Amino acid sequence: MSSCYVILILTKYYHADSNKVLESSLWRSSDYGSTYTKLNLMPGTTIIVTNFYICPTNKKKVILVSSSINERDQMLFISTDEGSSFQRQPVSFTVDTLLFHPSEEDKLLAYSKEAKLYISTDLGHKWTVLQERVTKDRVFWAVTAVDVDPDLVHMEIQDIGGGYLYVTCLIQNCSDKMVTAQFLGKIDHNSLSVQDEYIFVKVTTGNRTKYYVSYRRNEFVQMRFPKYALPKDLQIVSTDENQVFLALQEWYQTDTYNLYQSDPQGVYYSIVLENVRSTKQPEENVLIDILEVRGIKGVFLANQKIDGKVMTLITYNKGRDWEPLAPPTTDMNGKPVSCKQPDCHLHLHLRWADNPYVSGTVHTKDSAPGLIMGAGNLGSQLVEYKEEMYITSDCGKTWRQVFEEEHHILYLDHGGVIVAIKDTSIPLKILKFSTDEGRTWSIHNFTSTSVFVDGLLSEPGDETLVMTVFGHISYRSDWELVKVDFRQSFPRQCTEADYDSWKLTDLQKCIMGQERMYRRRKESSFCIKGKSYTSALTAKPCQCTEKDFACDYGFERAPSLRLEGDRCYPDFWHDPDAPPENCHMGHSYKSSTGYRKVIANVCEGGLNKEQSAKQHSCPLLPPSGLQLGIKGQMLAVAPGDDITFIVHQEQGDTTSTRYQVDLMDGVRAIYENLTVTDEPIQHRYEKPGVYRVNVKAENSAGHDQATLYIQVTAPLQDVHLEVVPIAGRNQEVNLTAIVLPTEANLTVFYWWIGDNLQPKLTLENSLITRFSEEGEVPVTVQASNGRSMVQDSKTVIVYDHFQVIPLSFSHNLDRFNPNIPEWRRDVGQSSVCFMQNNDFKCTYHVSTPVKRSVFVDKRVPTIKQVLSENNVSFIVRGGLRVLVTLADSDRGDSLTHPWLRFRKLPGRNVYAQMHNEKEQEMTSPVNHSEDTQNIIQGEEFIDDDLDSQTLGNPGGRSKFSYPRLTSHY
Repeated sequence: MSSCYVILILTKYYHADSNKVLESSLWRSSDYGSTYTKLNLMPGTTIIVTNFYICPTNKKKVILVSSSINERDQMLFISTDEGSSFQRQPVSFTVDTLLFHPSEEDKLLAYSKEAKLYISTDLGHKWTVLQERVTKDRVFWAVTAVDVDPDLVHMEIQDIGGGYLYVTCLIQNCSDKMVTAQFLGKIDHNSLSVQDEYIFVKVTTGNRTKYYVSYRRNEFVQMRFPKYALPKDLQIVSTDENQVFLALQEWYQTDTYNLYQSDPQGVYYSIVLENVRSTKQPEENVLIDILEVRGIKGVFLANQKIDGKVMTLITYNKGRDWEPLAPPTTDMNGKPVSCKQPDCHLHLHLRWADNPYVSGTVHTKDSAPGLIMGAGNLGSQLVEYKEEMYITSDCGKTWRQVFEEEHHILYLDHGGVIVAIKDTSIPLKILKFSTDEGRTWSIHNFTSTSVFVDGLLSEPGDETLVMTVFGHISYRSDWELVKVDFRQSFPRQCTEADYDSWKLTDLQKCIMGQERMYRRRKESSFCIKGKSYTSALTAKPCQCTEKDFACDYGFERAPSLRLEGDRCYPDFWHDPDAPPENCHMGHSYKSSTGYRKVIANVCEGGLNKEQSAKQHSCPLLPPSGLQLGIKGQMLAVAPGDDITFIVHQEQGDTTSTRYQVDLMDGVRAIYENLTVTDEPIQHRYEKPGVYRVNVKAENSAGHDQATLYIQVTAPLQDVHLEVVPIAGRNQEVNLTAIVLPTEANLTVFYWWIGDNLQPKLTLENSLITRFSEEGEVPVTVQASNGRSMVQDSKTVIVYDHFQVIPLSFSHNLDRFNPNIPEWRRDVGQSSVCFMQNNDFKCTYHVSTPVKRSVFVDKRVPTIKQVLSENNVSFIVRGGLRVLVTLADSDRGDSLTHPWLRFRKLPGRNVYAQMHNEKEQEMTSPVNHSEDTQNIIQGEEFIDDDLDSQTLGNPGGRSKFSYPRLTSHY
């Protein structure tokens, strides 16, 4: 670390409409903020510095993230001398955020806007991809003294098959094969949280949400709330002191949360305060009106909202008891106030500041115990537009009003100097400061020209007496930075004679089980506390009283039973003598008395509310809540894939339970103590099919079982939709989908017909439908087997009537008509013929006649004559010619529409045509035998974007001119 105090400030200028950064500047000061130098990172080039990061373990190392003005070229600027000089380092990806390692200064993670995570071990000079599909802000370095390896990374990633997973890996090898799934199953998006000794995830199934916790990296356990609680959101308040403090929004709440506290493992939760006000921020962030008072452990402030009224409460025993704030007796001018308890109290706004360089509405500090300053009002409830300033120096016992308007607050010299600047939109040039904990205030002109104040900065360390005020003279000017040094105001350093001892005896003799004594500067002493000052003097444990015990899980106080005292009663759903879920034969447990000592409470002796707990031997519990899953959660796999089955049991004795596993391909196994040893079941299916994997857990007290269906199938390669290109209105039409490979199992077919956005689903590869309207109707089929999805589309032209004329093909056609989609597609693309269900079809377009008599009398006989004289043929593989003729030439069928379609059916060949009632000039009666009508109803055709050609010539003779089709005269 350098001996001087360096300040780095990044300024940005935004476009008023698009909020795009137009210009940015980086300023550096090495003389306590007296002078600032604008850094010119790349002379002659305009760059935009989007953010900068300071290494937490070595403040000399700084990394700037920047881009060019066109936002195409991004680079890093790396400094190892507190920003005195920078080295430019281009990067090939777009950096969104950087995350330094908590203990190793040259290691850092970079999250890109493409959802990729990169790792660097040389302070950002070289980068490699660590993992893809990573969720933003859900990446965590290993926690010191909790995770075994400091190079471990916790992250939430999107699974290839859908959903999200919680995984870990080492930065040396984070390939897909080396990533370890730490939670059995998928988790909700954006739900992973790693805090101290705890890891939290959320899983929503249907309309029920469950939360899980892992304590000290042990197995995940479902977090247990009161049975009637149906959570819809959860916010972690703190994980300090070996306990989880959280806010839970239940099904009936909209803008309030209930506060809960856990046991040390973070599993069992008891309610400590209901209906705490919450506020939703623009980016979906939720702020809970609860604030931990720094300096004295166990003290919290919270705003409770009941019947629309918000009241501020304070607790001195970590939520066990809450009480309102006592109002001051006089106002800031010494006049009595008309605010009497219990109808009037002091209420404070507990808001966080949007600007990180100004304080929130309540200010506390670890090195200034008992000192709280905040904005609020007197009355029966909190009023939004009232923000008078109040201060207490005895941790909330007594309060004094100091200002009539809200001020930004800064504590210097361990609270020995309190600086206040009015929170206003007008320019200022004065600040106020107090050296006696807010009893008296002085005014200081920090600048000769009024400025709009944007923020306050202080030198690092609680002992500092140097601060910087920064702002702007006008909205078009650069920032003005003014250093304010209070060191010259004090004549000397404090000595031991300048301090008195102070304890909260009158407030509450013991807080969190101990009587604490603090060092406080005398009001008559005007001196600097300095770097060596410590506030704590002595602490001794108190004897335990009823106030040191909170209600245990499954118990709560009944406010309506005040005559019974401060007792905890069991809830109707809770059996205090029931064994815990992890109770094993040979072990013992204690039934709850309804009380547990408040976590981090250090009282000794006295009353022990847990003393009467009964000792029980663990009974043999039957297995229940058995779960069977797959690592990675891919229930559809390919033949030969390695599968790892994982068995989890929520309740019951696992040490005496046998687990019978049937993998349904002839492999069976029996495991003992499976869930305790966490032994994985690894397997590989060689043949396609559906396998019902079954696990049965059984002991002498009972049994449970779980089933999992595994689809073993190769990915689909293609699907070919077969449907008639022309169909009759309201007539049945068969849609058929041919998939490859043909042995694919459990394929689901989605059919979209027309403009309907809701598909029809079938497990069969065919569907019978009807078209009710004339015109062109698009038909699309999608085939999915869990591993892949393929699609094909066709268009059907719908007319009023559909008629057929029998045709015949030469027998050599069957030799070269394999039943595969590729052959059908290739023939169809010839614009002449195509295949369907082992049938061959040809399509020709006839030019529309001018007069009906010409079309009926001359064209139709000519066509039929050509067919009957064996003048129509086409060529298939190897030059083989297939002949097309009329099958039943004695029938008097008429041609009444200019679309002809040929089809080969088993045992019968037919010629198909459409009749449109709207074109009356082209119609003529057609008689079909009953046999032919039956053929029509069962027919299906396929449209392969056929190019229509003209049939006929001026001389009345027919000439067929198509690819691979010839006519003989």
